[in-house]
Amino acid sequence: MSFTHPLWLAAGIAIACAFAALVARSLRRGREALLTYSDLPFLISATGSRFDPALAVAATTAFAIVAFGAALAGPRATVAVPVGGFVILCVDTSGSMRATDVAPSRADAAAAAVRAFIDAAPAATRVGIVAFAGAAGVVAAPTTDKDELRAAVGEIPPPNGGTAIGDALATAARQLPAGGRRAIVLITDGVNNAGADPAAVAPQLGAAGIEIDTVGIGTNGSGRLIPGTNEEAALDEDALRQIAAGAHGAYARADDAGTLRSRLAALAHSTTREARRIDLSLPLALAAGFILAATVAGGMLAGRFP
Repeated sequence: MSFTHPLWLAAGIAIACAFAALVARSLRRGREALLTYSDLPFLISATGSRFDPALAVAATTAFAIVAFGAALAGPRATVAVPVGGFVILCVDTSGSMRATDVAPSRADAAAAAVRAFIDAAPAATRVGIVAFAGAAGVVAAPTTDKDELRAAVGEIPPPNGGTAIGDALATAARQLPAGGRRAIVLITDGVNNAGADPAAVAPQLGAAGIEIDTVGIGTNGSGRLIPGTNEEAALDEDALRQIAAGAHGAYARADDAGTLRSRLAALAHSTTREARRIDLSLPLALAAGFILAATVAGGMLAGRFP
């Protein structure tokens, strides 16, 4: 938290300290006056109380004064707030997604992770789905209807063909508006072998204000072959890091189904929330006013307002 006018906070603290000092002086004089009584039992009963309502009233009043000073100081805080943005999930459906180094397969794990993203996304966020292999196609246009999105997951094509990541990113970008909070989440093994170069497409989208977060699904060195081929399943993490860096995003690796679901659920929040500076002056002033009003009312009921 920071303050636009910190001198007001200092003034509030100084006034509260002065008020506390006056109350303490007043209470001390009251105790001294009691010493003039010769009735010892009365003196003991008057000075032996463990709780003095005046002290509580003084403490809360001083706190309210400090809070008023803080409100006048213009407090600001940076918080992550939900935004009604657009997110396109780009799901790799190339032949390499048949690999079983992520159980039950990369494709099945990716579909489950997409569902996790949809479930975790704020209600105001429009989510769309693009599937890609050697070419890219829109499975679901951006919408806030989560039931529609869940149904669309079942329409993602089975794994087959090459991998055109650059074309998928371009297709996803065409589903996004010209402005506002926009992001693409790319779920792939990162091994591009068709279409436009994703390392060239990503910076262009980043310059247009579109964030790209990449999730690498798969492992290296598992020894498992892609079904129907003699090619070993692999994960190109360097390429995915480069794509994310080119569009102000982040890369996350997910080498098992559970991790993939949790990473996508976390991305649902990170890509649909943004840091904003919030002015806390009014809430703090209202809180201070409520505390002061409650203190005055309580002090009057107790008959001990300093």
